[in-house]
Amino acid sequence: MSDHFTLMIIPNRKSGVKKISVPKVFIRNVLIGLIAVILVTLYVVYDYASIKRDRAELARLRAQTKEQAQQIREMAMKVDEFSGRMEDLRQIDKKIRVLAYETGRDKKLVLGIGGPDSETKIKDLLDKDNNQLMAGMRKNIEKLNEDADAREKSFNELLVFLHEQKSVLASTPSLWPVQGWVTSEFGTRRSPFRSGVEFHKGLDISTRFGKEIVAPADGLVVNIGSEPQDGNFIKIDHGHGFSTAFLHLSRMAVKQGARVKKGQTIGYVGDTGRSTGSHLHYCVWVNNIPVNPRRYLR
Repeated sequence: MSDHFTLMIIPNRKSGVKKISVPKVFIRNVLIGLIAVILVTLYVVYDYASIKRDRAELARLRAQTKEQAQQIREMAMKVDEFSGRMEDLRQIDKKIRVLAYETGRDKKLVLGIGGPDSETKIKDLLDKDNNQLMAGMRKNIEKLNEDADAREKSFNELLVFLHEQKSVLASTPSLWPVQGWVTSEFGTRRSPFRSGVEFHKGLDISTRFGKEIVAPADGLVVNIGSEPQDGNFIKIDHGHGFSTAFLHLSRMAVKQGARVKKGQTIGYVGDTGRSTGSHLHYCVWVNNIPVNPRRYLR
């Protein structure tokens, strides 16, 4: 078998045929070289495209990283701002507790409630790297969560206390049951019916016959009746240890077992029973002990 290729070249009709003998090895090497050049060219083109694509991706990631860094800083500032607002809430909590303590000393309301230490100021970490900034944010968020739990506990306690105080206030006989002139105070007095002194357990309020008598606080009418000395009377249980009684009435406007509101008409002034004239005998008891009604009247 020949190891050469013969190439025949025919320039035109008048010229003779030219033959060129080319070794097969040469042709093979040329083909291999061409294939190698093509492969190298394809590789270079692919590599260039990859580099260009990687550069574009790198530019995108850098822009994204820069944007995320800015977002982290903005978030960090918001965390710092929220820390300041939580401190404001802590101060408001203290002020409310001072006011609540002044209105309910006997309730033993604690003046303050514990909370986390002051948070690290995020603005002091803005010039640090993102790792330090993120660590500071995590630490502050944990403290804010603790502080939020403490504030929730405190405000719930205050709500319970204020609700109780509202209930006590509604039960406190602070409203005058009738307008008139106090003709006999609470305490020891000279008896108007016999010689000597006696202990007067309420206030005698003189006013016109038939004038409306109102409930001094919310309560439950626990007794209605008539006795020789007290005349027509009404007794009301207000809760929280408070109870009141209204004596010498001309008539009643409520029934036993009825619930009454502060300011509601419950009866009318009279002079029934042992009485020297038209007036209301008004009594207040605290835990079944008679006390001076003026202590609670506004």
